[in-house]
Amino acid sequence: MTTRSTGGTTRREFCKTAAIGAAGTLALPAIHTWAKTDADDSIVGVDGHQYRVDHQWAQLPDKYHWQTSHNVAVGSDGLIYVIHEGRYDLKDHPAIFVFDADGKFVRAFGEQFQGGGHGIEAKQTAGDDELYVCAYKEQRSFAKLQPNGEQIWRKGAPMESGYYHEGEDQHPRAQGDSPWGRDRFLPTNIAFHPDGSFYVADGYGGWRIHHYDADGNYVSSFGQPGDKKKADGTFNTPHGVWIDSRGDQATVVVADRANARLQWFTLDGKHLRTQDGFLLPANIDTFGELMLVPDLVGRVTLLGGDNKVIAHLGDNSEQMKADSRKAIRGDESRWQTGKFVHPHDACFDADGNIYVAEWVATGRVTKLTRLS
Repeated sequence: MTTRSTGGTTRREFCKTAAIGAAGTLALPAIHTWAKTDADDSIVGVDGHQYRVDHQWAQLPDKYHWQTSHNVAVGSDGLIYVIHEGRYDLKDHPAIFVFDADGKFVRAFGEQFQGGGHGIEAKQTAGDDELYVCAYKEQRSFAKLQPNGEQIWRKGAPMESGYYHEGEDQHPRAQGDSPWGRDRFLPTNIAFHPDGSFYVADGYGGWRIHHYDADGNYVSSFGQPGDKKKADGTFNTPHGVWIDSRGDQATVVVADRANARLQWFTLDGKHLRTQDGFLLPANIDTFGELMLVPDLVGRVTLLGGDNKVIAHLGDNSEQMKADSRKAIRGDESRWQTGKFVHPHDACFDADGNIYVAEWVATGRVTKLTRLS
């Protein structure tokens, strides 16, 4: 892995603070009732950073079914929120499931995101948490919700930026209107500026990072679609975004997925450094000095404070690269205990445990319980 250089609180930042204080369009899937076995207790990681794997952690009631899982977030109360893409033709089915730390089901909501549910974050406030959701495809928008699912606001593309095709601020998308292109709005993830404003990564559409004030009003954008030269500050699927507060000054870090790299920027969007050596990095999280990077090619990478690799957790990348990734994704008989298929998002809780959401039609959220 090579590095080159050019010069309010989220649930993840809540986890970081707690860590420092404590230690310094697919067919409808069948309903699954998972049965745990002794084989579930595999251990991943290296000395000092080991985790017990539980792929069957989340227990879903029979009245709901797993959909294509996308992202996961942890609230300041320890509740875990899982968002699914969902099916546009199943408008009455919730896209968001909520579980406690033991995997017990708590509630479900988010029917308005069916057909496009993607990113989810929990922001700690003086009162209850606030949930922020990104949706793509038919649902092209981002929204702010209360933790019980009540919607506060929902917004489409920032038309004042000048980057988007007419109508990209409307949702749901009109039937027959292609969602794809650099003038389309397909937001994927959200990160929170230390002053309470936030960033939205348009990872599948305009390939830019947009900055909004705390009320959701557009402020500015940075980055632009790149070419094969992979110039710093340009993107090819900027799928994930996060605030890296591990250094002396907070920075914005972007998972530039199809370019297989992370890029760091100042809070106002000036490029600082680029780190290569990933496969398809999908998002970022931090816990103390650790950085977590879920990678779609079958692994979750753990970095230290120096951004060097500590471990590739659940590494199944060789099989994923050698075989048809699509075939493995859809064939549960080829999934191995302790190995990942398509990690799409991952995050820490306040105790340093890790939750991994994989991009699979039958839905899978794995809990990695911290052992050391």
